[in-house]
Amino acid sequence: MSDTGDLRRHLVESRIAGRVDTSRQDNLRNIGRMLDDAPEYWFGLHRRREWTFDEVFDVMVRLCGIDPDPMHTEGVDTIDPDLTIAALDRHRDRLALAAQRQERVVLATGHPTGILAIHLVVAAGLRAAGCDVVVPRMSWSWPWDTDWGRGRPRHVRHLGGVGVMASGGELMHTHRPEPMQALLAALDAPPDLVVADHGWAGTAAEAGLDTLGFADCNDPALFVAESEGKPIITVPLDDNVPPHLYDPVSARLLAGWAA
Repeated sequence: MSDTGDLRRHLVESRIAGRVDTSRQDNLRNIGRMLDDAPEYWFGLHRRREWTFDEVFDVMVRLCGIDPDPMHTEGVDTIDPDLTIAALDRHRDRLALAAQRQERVVLATGHPTGILAIHLVVAAGLRAAGCDVVVPRMSWSWPWDTDWGRGRPRHVRHLGGVGVMASGGELMHTHRPEPMQALLAALDAPPDLVVADHGWAGTAAEAGLDTLGFADCNDPALFVAESEGKPIITVPLDDNVPPHLYDPVSARLLAGWAA
């Protein structure tokens, strides 16, 4: 599905963009949580200045495509599919450059039930192009406390070259920065490129690494980081639809450079 019109229709029909399942209440609430400095909403980023609610709201309108009507406070919200496609094409161009240069690339996701599907396809494409998809040896683990869970430690595992949070036999959802902080600390040298989301992406961008990120409309931090000029390009999309629905998104990312 390389045709832009077909891709746009798919994004809207699958609710990856357009009218998405993420609620307006959640979007507005998470802007407030981020501005209250909750670490799971800043994704490892540190703001370069103070932001107001209205300023972040404007960023989300411009870079993500939420409804610009400030009186809309309940119901569903939107992601502009044209913004999604434009950001995907910027990702594609940077991935093509990584393939041409055969760069060292780190990939990771905090949403293993959703956009892990995209990361796995990108990792395979980069590896086939001769890139070093970096999988460091790691001994780090996080002891679960009352904020994190039910008593078993969490650790980083790699699936098809993609870093994920795991606990025992489970892959875990996380927005926290600590896993990526530990992953980067385990490397002998920084990667040339990071492809990630949530705390994995925010931590990489904060470290000054070229970062290709993905974010839902209730996750404003990566869009704010891009607006501040940090080295991140963020694709707006619903980050947890059934994984097979991301196949056309992955195909767009590989178009023109992957075998």
